[in-house]
Amino acid sequence: MSKQSCHQVAVSQLQAQYQARIAAVLSQAIARLSPLAPQLKAAMEYGLLQGGKRVRPLLVYATGDLLGQGDLFAQANAASVNNTALDAAAAAVECIHAYSLIHDDLPAMDDDDLRRGKPTVHKAFDEATAILAGDALQALAFELLSQTNLGLSAERQLRMVQELAVAAGYHGMCGGQALDIQYEGQAIDSAALEQLHCHKTGALILAAVRLGALCTPDLQEPHLQALSQYAQAIGLAFQVQDDILDITADTQTLGKTQGKDIMQQKSTYPALLGLEGARQLADQLLDQALSALADIPYPTQTLEAFAHYIVKRDF
Repeated sequence: MSKQSCHQVAVSQLQAQYQARIAAVLSQAIARLSPLAPQLKAAMEYGLLQGGKRVRPLLVYATGDLLGQGDLFAQANAASVNNTALDAAAAAVECIHAYSLIHDDLPAMDDDDLRRGKPTVHKAFDEATAILAGDALQALAFELLSQTNLGLSAERQLRMVQELAVAAGYHGMCGGQALDIQYEGQAIDSAALEQLHCHKTGALILAAVRLGALCTPDLQEPHLQALSQYAQAIGLAFQVQDDILDITADTQTLGKTQGKDIMQQKSTYPALLGLEGARQLADQLLDQALSALADIPYPTQTLEAFAHYIVKRDF
């Protein structure tokens, strides 16, 4: 088996485990909501629990496990391990991601009818409900992250809330989305494109890694910085590969409309660098990510495998 195949198998196995874990956590979070507004609750559940790669929760869990905060699948010591903080952080990041997708799909934004192979939330329900579902999921993220039973200091929890708020807001995902809209139909240079994607996509991936690390009470700042460098590299690589797949994959494989970037005249790496140039950039970012992990005195095989997956995935 090739090295690439080994990485794919490792990530596939971990994804199955982490996906089952986060699905249970998210289902419980929705189930705890009162029956105040049944249609809104149903739309939140639909937008949050329709599957997906669960990249961001996986990064939270993998980083936390790496630094010794949790061992989600070691039954022998399960009673002595507190995974509450990791569950809350993973669920919070996924709630933010789900809200962003619901809003991105709206007619005023990307106007898409398909997400993860199924009708988008505003198609399955209606536009007003979709807007409210996104708003409510954003609020739920911070409700989860600010619970009083996470086993962390108040200072550490406040730092985590701030990390997620910055990643989701003006200086992160929302700012990047605004740039994406601003640049439609324009030819922009590589610096502007990198700034766009480091905010639109990379900020939340960076937050996932940092939140997983911050769940560790005795975290050392140099290790957090190295993990941040890793996350910044894979965050940009994730978007580069998305741009490539928008050209090379089909709608059924992607689970969303193929070729939408071209139709909407969006700025993409294949448009700027050509398809081969975009692939070379993805490989360079992979090397940067692996180099950052070399500075961490922990077994980093899981994060290494995940970096390979980001660049080599086909959906």
